[in-house]
Amino acid sequence: MKQASIVTIGNEILAGLTVDTNAAFLAIELQNIGIPVVSSYTVGDEIDAIVQKLNLASSDADVIVVTGGLGPTDDDITRQAFAKFLGVELELREEIFQRLIDFFKSRNIPMPEKNKVQAYIPSGAEYIPNVGTAPGIIARNEGKMLIALPGVPWEADKMFKFVIPELKEFAGTQAIEVCRLKCFGLGESVIAEMLGDKMLRGRNPLVNCTVHDGIITLHIVASAENSEKAIQKCREEEKKLREVLGDLVYGSGDETLAEAVSKKLALQGKTIATAESCTGGLLSKMLTDISGSSNYFNYGWITYSNKAKITQLDVPADLIEQYGAVSEQVAKEMAQGARKKSGADFAIAITGIAGPTGGSEQKPVGLVYICVDYDGGCDVKQCFFTFGREFTRLRAAHTALNMLRQRLG
Repeated sequence: MKQASIVTIGNEILAGLTVDTNAAFLAIELQNIGIPVVSSYTVGDEIDAIVQKLNLASSDADVIVVTGGLGPTDDDITRQAFAKFLGVELELREEIFQRLIDFFKSRNIPMPEKNKVQAYIPSGAEYIPNVGTAPGIIARNEGKMLIALPGVPWEADKMFKFVIPELKEFAGTQAIEVCRLKCFGLGESVIAEMLGDKMLRGRNPLVNCTVHDGIITLHIVASAENSEKAIQKCREEEKKLREVLGDLVYGSGDETLAEAVSKKLALQGKTIATAESCTGGLLSKMLTDISGSSNYFNYGWITYSNKAKITQLDVPADLIEQYGAVSEQVAKEMAQGARKKSGADFAIAITGIAGPTGGSEQKPVGLVYICVDYDGGCDVKQCFFTFGREFTRLRAAHTALNMLRQRLG
């Protein structure tokens, strides 16, 4: 089995000024195509230091993936370090240079002379096209594959996907395919317990688990003699996982909770309105980020103050006085008011204490009430989120979407 090493370049990362998200992303992606990461290095913007780390990575692994240092400034020296490591000179690639000229011309901006350096790559290497100005690099050396990607995360993401077919071929004769199941509603450890030995190492398909913002992604990695059989293994394992997890699974691939809900609303011809307090419009943004959302998204209110809840959603003032703005009773009134005023089939209301201030012994920071109102009733959920303001708002919005998804069936 081929193995990988990741080298991250940049003084700003060593200084803690920039968080290295690329290494985490690459480790997951490499694992998913059957090339586990066995080491990771971080190094500053100095040619000899980078070469030293390339030597270490090369002694560890068959695939070395480098991020950072491909820009046009004086501290972007990855291409020079690559050339020194490979024992070759940098050469100007006319096709890259012309692409740079066209890039700036299309934006009516004169190309800075410094950008020309980005058209140089080590002799004998290939380049990876980029949506920005910095091309990536692929080189072979003594049976190893070296890949250099820009440090900008979204560029590294797109460009890495470009080289996945070549990496799969390099990894061996067996085809590797990956399926993903997206889950929400229970924690990682609970889901792991539910799956039992299905997550044991050494299985084929292998099931990996990652968590981000409360969304649990199960990566099903299957290998076989050809792609068709590997995909079949993935699908068979996916079916088994769905049988165990049931309604915890909301989608597959890169599908978001908002996308899953939107599909259900569109298919059923239903509409939705929102009434938000502590989430400040985040739920509405998630729903309207999706193209075509005007077909099902009717209205959205951000009623942050008590006055707004009273005047905009007809929440009774004495109800707020009696139970407080953060309460089951007010959440219900907010949702019912939003549905009545909008004429939507469903309305979601969120009210809570995102923090870090505003909590009390009776109503601590992180307390949130969510209500989904519909013809025939309403679903109310009391939640406690304890990891800060941003986390509370995000989890509240995700939980609200999940409640609507379950109600839509």
